[in-house]
Amino acid sequence: MEHTFEKTYSVRSYEVDLTGRLRPTAILNYLQEAAGDHARLLGVSVRDLMHRGLTWVLSRTHVSCFGTAHSRDELTVRTWPSSREGRFSCREFEISTAGGRLIAVATCSFAALDLATRKPVTISDHLPEYPLNPRRAIVDDFPSLPRLSDADTELVFRVSRGDLDVNRHANNVAYVGWALETVPQEVVEEYLATDIEIAYRAEVFYGDSVCARTSRLSDDTGATFLHQLVRVSDGAELTRLVTRWRKEQ
Repeated sequence: MEHTFEKTYSVRSYEVDLTGRLRPTAILNYLQEAAGDHARLLGVSVRDLMHRGLTWVLSRTHVSCFGTAHSRDELTVRTWPSSREGRFSCREFEISTAGGRLIAVATCSFAALDLATRKPVTISDHLPEYPLNPRRAIVDDFPSLPRLSDADTELVFRVSRGDLDVNRHANNVAYVGWALETVPQEVVEEYLATDIEIAYRAEVFYGDSVCARTSRLSDDTGATFLHQLVRVSDGAELTRLVTRWRKEQ
């Protein structure tokens, strides 16, 4: 079994924003795809887990970007699982250009979820062992992210069929897309998202309404936003995020 896995992607025209830069959500989709392909080779893909009445869900994600890419650029994603403890397994990522320049790194924490109870299970009790490489792409012990109290901006979204994945809930990337919609347009056009931290706390399903709440924090070196997603029907907190942006050079 391979400790690491690599896959190359060509940036599609629909994966860049109005400035021509690769969208943060496209980066997250690349991570999701590469992780899924490697998990399949290791015998622990979502399909493999579903045969056991389980599935993978994301608990935490942290992405740091040093540069960007544009339509038709070639990007290589390198990924490996770094740890497996209790109910969680961490996976690392590096994204490089065709010339070998590192433009992003990421680390994620996954949980194995029981499909019947919708609760995480101890991984070693239910899944076969797979090789680990303990090197971290980002050293992050995933402390709690701050909870948003007062919001500057609020937008409401309805979970559509296009937001769903095979787990029949909104895909993790949809959450980030909703949160980023609350970032002011001038920041999106003039700044680069350099750091995105995400803590997933609850699921949402087709037809649910989600309120994306955001507050801009004081930051002399760029722009920092604290985000929160809540379910409109009961106020349940779904996700916390922190995004950091720097002025495009």
